[in-house]
Amino acid sequence: MHDEFIRDWNFAMSSGNTSSVERMTEDYYVAFFNSGNEKPIIFTKQEAINGMEQSVKHFLGANKRFENRVIPLRNNENAVVFYEQLIVKDEEVLARLFTIENWRLINEKWMIIRETEESII
Repeated sequence: MHDEFIRDWNFAMSSGNTSSVERMTEDYYVAFFNSGNEKPIIFTKQEAINGMEQSVKHFLGANKRFENRVIPLRNNENAVVFYEQLIVKDEEVLARLFTIENWRLINEKWMIIRETEESII
């Protein structure tokens, strides 16, 4: 499931089309931590999609890497994915984030129900 998600991200980063990575439930949200002791910024599904579209356009042609990935299953219908996310262009790391995704199997399709991201650089 997550390998397919990575392939779809690679397509989005090269084409600018994010529709294949928009796998969020209606009540999805993402908490984004910038640094230090600041409170996170919380984005709704639509806000996250808008930000994702802007980010992909900004980094078009870059490569998104999913490093040190671990996927423990909570049960047969819930999984958590931990990884270090790198955005690299011309061998330069443009962004580095620690990401936690919570996935749920809904109607035989894996969907992200919430996400936490923290900027590392």
